[in-house]
Amino acid sequence: MSTYDASGTVRPETVAQWTDRKRYLWLIGLVVPALAFVAMGGAAWTGWGAFYWTGPIVLFVIVPLIDLVVGRDGSNPPDDVIEALEKDRYYRYITFAFLPIQYAGFLTAMWLIARGDLSVADRIGLAITIGTVGGIGINTAHELGHKRESHERWLSKIALAQSFYGHFYLEHNRGHHVRVATPEDPASSRLGENFYTFWPRTVSGSLRSAWNLEKRRYARRDQHPFRIGNDVINAWLMSLVLWGAVVVWLGVGVLPYLLIQGIFGFSLLEVVNFMEHYGMLRQRVGVGERQRYERVDPSHSWNSNNIATNVLLYHLQRHSDHHANPTRRYQSLRDYAESPVLPTGYAGMIVLALIPPLFRRAMDQRVVDHFDGDIRLANLQPGKLEKLLRRYPTPLGSEAGSARTSTSGTAVTVTDEVMAARCPGCGYVYEVAEGNELEGFAAGTAWRDIPDDWCCPDCGVREKVDFVPLTESLR
Repeated sequence: MSTYDASGTVRPETVAQWTDRKRYLWLIGLVVPALAFVAMGGAAWTGWGAFYWTGPIVLFVIVPLIDLVVGRDGSNPPDDVIEALEKDRYYRYITFAFLPIQYAGFLTAMWLIARGDLSVADRIGLAITIGTVGGIGINTAHELGHKRESHERWLSKIALAQSFYGHFYLEHNRGHHVRVATPEDPASSRLGENFYTFWPRTVSGSLRSAWNLEKRRYARRDQHPFRIGNDVINAWLMSLVLWGAVVVWLGVGVLPYLLIQGIFGFSLLEVVNFMEHYGMLRQRVGVGERQRYERVDPSHSWNSNNIATNVLLYHLQRHSDHHANPTRRYQSLRDYAESPVLPTGYAGMIVLALIPPLFRRAMDQRVVDHFDGDIRLANLQPGKLEKLLRRYPTPLGSEAGSARTSTSGTAVTVTDEVMAARCPGCGYVYEVAEGNELEGFAAGTAWRDIPDDWCCPDCGVREKVDFVPLTESLR
């Protein structure tokens, strides 16, 4: 993998004195789950029903304006502070605090929708506001779900229950991160595709992918997938219990508003997915049967350093570093000079994505420039190649945008018996003696018997071919 420039604005002479200037700004992220209380309190105090629409007003109007006024922050933590920054528990307590506020607002808002003297428009506005909270809560789930600690992974599923999108926990980690920026990934949008065609493709494709991942995992254990340990089923059960309890408590009349907030919430996730990898394509490397996609690197995701949205979304906009290092905590994510850059922050880009002509005007040329004018190297919407080539002709002298012939990433030949294998990305170690029951590999399963398409269960980035074979156990 190439060496990428993560220097940002940190000068060598300031490394020893580096501090996180956003350390206390991260607390602003807790304003998001409180939006339901802002909406209800504002409406009660003023009598203005417009307050019930606080969520979309903040997301689509106020935050984009703040992004434009406040500007960008390209500063990065230097290498020698990353470890200490990762261990600072202050940052994870902020994500933990999101959940009780989220659910207090959700339940209070549902009660008001069912029992309050609200018009239909007010009820819809309040449902969309809590859907906004739930949608941004999926980002909190995203941060928690990538961590190795089991309690954080369970908190991720709890955060997802409100939007009834629990399968995201599995599909994102084990599906999207493996296939990102390829035509096979339902969560990677294509040049020439608009959000309204992307939405049904990603919603249905992600659901199928999550189920198939669990089905294959249980097949390795010679078991059927219909069991409580299935991460799709237990995540859905959380939502069923939550929504069922709300309906029993408040009556069936609340169900349409549960649906509104749920659909709005996971649609926010998918519109963010739409912009994060628009047109990006990992090229093929290797030859013959050993051909594969190149490893994920910072050039395969769109970045943004607009500080307002970054603070609200736990550095989600530093998406390139996240895909290269999925287990890295948000406070440690860095900006790379090689990453393609969005014209504004995520909040503003959501608005553009909802208006396809404006989105194409802002983004298509950026995709073309990223691939040095050769759109054949981009992830293209099927059937759009000729139209796009007429609009963006291939530069003279460009080679065909096809597979590379590099042999990087091909299998390592090992003559000694492999007792363990280490992921070079996150450090996860597969021990032959212990196996991995969760992955469907019984104790003693030899490394040669691990499927070639298996990927690291912690980071989801490195495949079996990337692992470093070890001739001695580390236990």
